[in-house]
Amino acid sequence: MGGKTSYYLQKFSIFIVLIVLFIGCSIISPYFLQSSNLVNVTRQLCVGILVAYGEMILIISGFLDLSVGSVLALAGVLSVATYKSTGSMIAALVVALAVAVICNLVNALFVANFNVPAFIATLGMQQVARGLVLYYTGGQNILQLGGFVEIGQGSIGPVPIPVLLIVLVTIVIWYLVNNTRYGRGLYAIGGSRSAAEASGINSKKSIYRSYIVNGLLIGLAGMIFMARNNAGLPNGAVGLEMTGLTAAIVGGTSFTGGIGTVSGTIAGAFIIGFLENVMNLLGVNAYIQQVIEGAIIVLAVAFDVVSKSKKSQKVILVKEKTEEKA
Repeated sequence: MGGKTSYYLQKFSIFIVLIVLFIGCSIISPYFLQSSNLVNVTRQLCVGILVAYGEMILIISGFLDLSVGSVLALAGVLSVATYKSTGSMIAALVVALAVAVICNLVNALFVANFNVPAFIATLGMQQVARGLVLYYTGGQNILQLGGFVEIGQGSIGPVPIPVLLIVLVTIVIWYLVNNTRYGRGLYAIGGSRSAAEASGINSKKSIYRSYIVNGLLIGLAGMIFMARNNAGLPNGAVGLEMTGLTAAIVGGTSFTGGIGTVSGTIAGAFIIGFLENVMNLLGVNAYIQQVIEGAIIVLAVAFDVVSKSKKSQKVILVKEKTEEKA
């Protein structure tokens, strides 16, 4: 009985934390539960959730992306510029997705073919993409977006368009991770790349696919981000990769690879979103908020490492006892 209780507590702990946080925030601030505030939080989380999904997929397979913010800014700004010159939202979408995917293919090339650590490869892309978007715009914002803002600010009935997009993307990502050979391969590669390759999994192909999916998510996020801000911002989304990493890790994605879920990532994103929102409502200094978010990342990773260490020790003890009996 105790073992089952412990199992369920561990499995659903992130959702318990989310519920407790939600109740706590509603008590701390009388404005938190206002419908307008909750809708605003959900809208703001859309970009973060898209980014978190990309980071989740990469981390599960043992990689990451530090170029998210810069690539998002490049894809978003070029998408805005395309819309302003053509008036076509489809053309803008194609450009956003293509730019983000190309940047991620470059990341994948260095990681998969040249064995450059993902940290280094994506850190370099972070600088390249930011430099390109600043060069293209001369550091100036692109204003007067017209109908482009609908993708970030519009609604279909009572439901915001970004929320509808998140629901659709969530279904696709959940299916991809849980019901495809590619998804199962992610966990195998994250657990042990050499063992996965020995079992017939093409790790290079999986790496390319993961970065392509990440690119598609970033491209869409770039459009929503620029539309929400009503401007093409070449200096926008700085540090957004940290938001995605934090949401994924807090949601239970193991930084050492092989573990992670879509539902946990959503919960992690909402935990971070609720914390940021209630701190804003309480007037907490923006710099202090950064300190708190940084501490959350460190604590989440430390908890993950300690948990894995304890599990490994239990496995070793069980194995030793089995050998003694034999």
